Amino acid sequence: MHHRRRRQRTRNRRRLDDGSWEVRARVERFGEPGLLVLLAHGPTHGYELLERLPEVVGQERVDVGNVYRELRALEDDGLVVSEWRGDLPGPAKRTYTLTAAGESVLTSWIDSLEALREELNEFVERARKGGDHVQTTPSTPVDPAGA
Repeated sequence: MHHRRRRQRTRNRRRLDDGSWEVRARVERFGEPGLLVLLAHGPTHGYELLERLPEVVGQERVDVGNVYRELRALEDDGLVVSEWRGDLPGPAKRTYTLTAAGESVLTSWIDSLEALREELNEFVERARKGGDHVQTTPSTPVDPAGA
């Protein structure tokens, strides 16, 4: 007896009711550079990072536990430091600050993302030259960093 293997569905594309395809290109695991970008603007407490991170990483929401795990990992690696601050309105809050090492890693992220953007632009250009059978929408710049 032959069993048909079930195909794994992708999260990046789906068939719409009209039979066309919707594809969503996105960058996975974008939390670290997003947090570093936010912290580059100055010391910030965790709740504020949670509020602002979705916009930076291009998501509707982020997982609270993942954000705090990422902050702890950044701190363990010496990229951020944190302290409890009681001088802010409301209860004491843990405030995170980017270190010099964190600034260096953020610069590396930016360089890497710029290189990726160039690779993606080349890919899109090559794909658009694929011939008349390649249906495309009007050209829009590819910006994986969402900036």
